[in-house]
Amino acid sequence: MKHVLAWVLIGLLWLLHWLPLGVQAALGRGLGWVLYKTARSRRHVVQCNLALCLPELSAAEREVLARAQFGYVARSLLERGVLWFASEARLRRLIQVEGDVGLADRSDRPVMWLAPHFAGLEQAGMASRLYGERPAVNIYQVQSNPVFNAALLRGRGRFGKALMFSRHDSVMPVVRAIRRGAPFFNPPDMDFGLKDAAFVPFFGVPAATLLAPARMARSLNMLVQPVVVQMLPGGQGYKVRFLPPWHDFPGSDDDLAATARINRWIEDEIRTMPAQYLWVHRRFKTRPEGEPPVY
Repeated sequence: MKHVLAWVLIGLLWLLHWLPLGVQAALGRGLGWVLYKTARSRRHVVQCNLALCLPELSAAEREVLARAQFGYVARSLLERGVLWFASEARLRRLIQVEGDVGLADRSDRPVMWLAPHFAGLEQAGMASRLYGERPAVNIYQVQSNPVFNAALLRGRGRFGKALMFSRHDSVMPVVRAIRRGAPFFNPPDMDFGLKDAAFVPFFGVPAATLLAPARMARSLNMLVQPVVVQMLPGGQGYKVRFLPPWHDFPGSDDDLAATARINRWIEDEIRTMPAQYLWVHRRFKTRPEGEPPVY
């Protein structure tokens, strides 16, 4: 039964992708309103995250952001069909790229793309496939439903420019691909516990943060280039910004300092479009010893 439901949902995404993007965006905002009303546990997570990270806002202002957040999350789900099924020509019209998207193709050092979890994160991967030459390394979470998992791999593997590795596999194939020159998408802002991580301030709150970006950049002599995606209003599409590389990263051997720099940069980007950051993620689920749970 779950396989049938998965095929139905994938078929729905295929049907939706034929609609103008503005119509899909309106449907996404409507679905977001429904999710805001019904997904009580996730609404609580969003409200807690906003209260911790943006305490300077009033309760009413944070509530506006929370409602908008669900709209962007719903948009990212419904508009996935565009990424999976739309023609290359349409994708090129919708995805606006700013900055040096071809840096990884010219660099004599492997490039790490730091790509935090904004709602349009998937569009960054598509931009690299549309405008880059080298296949990029992507780490993905294996889906429990094999139909969805296969659809995810097909969608992210379009145009033959993605090297997909499961999060649960050995890291060595990833390292070998990077050493051969493949750019690496690295979302640095998820809470996976304290394995290979440390508590690093995120908006002043201790957050379990992976030290891997700093360690990989140092050990593999990688050039770090931040990448940020903005979902534009209505049917205007998406803006993917490939920012100037950090030539001095990670700098010294202080992994904590380098990781704190990443978090400060993410904070600055969030402040420019706070509703689009994925506050639905339980960023503070791992707590320092003796600290009460956040959620």
